[in-house]
Amino acid sequence: MNTLDIDTYLALTRLYADYAAAVDSGDWDKWIALFVEDCDYRVQPRENHERGMPLATLALLSRGMLVDRAYGIKETLFHDPYYQRHVVGAPLVEKVEDGVIHAQANYAVFRTKLSQETTVFNVGRYLDRIRMTADGLRFERRHCIYDTEMIPNSLIYPI
Repeated sequence: MNTLDIDTYLALTRLYADYAAAVDSGDWDKWIALFVEDCDYRVQPRENHERGMPLATLALLSRGMLVDRAYGIKETLFHDPYYQRHVVGAPLVEKVEDGVIHAQANYAVFRTKLSQETTVFNVGRYLDRIRMTADGLRFERRHCIYDTEMIPNSLIYPI
């Protein structure tokens, strides 16, 4: 089955919006809360994904690893300050089975460094599995497959 009732689709759309808002605002506790405990979050080049190669730029394989990443962002990483802003397309539901929604959406991430022009930082698509839980929809898997050939400098914030 590839369809959702309207309330579930609106909840899915809200999950995508909440994700972008959490990352753009640096609310790392909220970002972590959007995932199930045994999650799989990856940022991977399109070329590797299409060739079935597992190498990813960033791979976090549990909520505990997301917690570690958030700690690193807040407490240990030093970099030129910048803002990022996500623009996310409407989610396309591919299938729904056993309480899991398989969906994807295109995204673009813009970066603004202080006193500089805004630039396109990263563009690609999310390939997601979203679990229906007692607490609402949560990401079970979020693979950020990016088209951008190079990531300038380093990947600090989640995509």
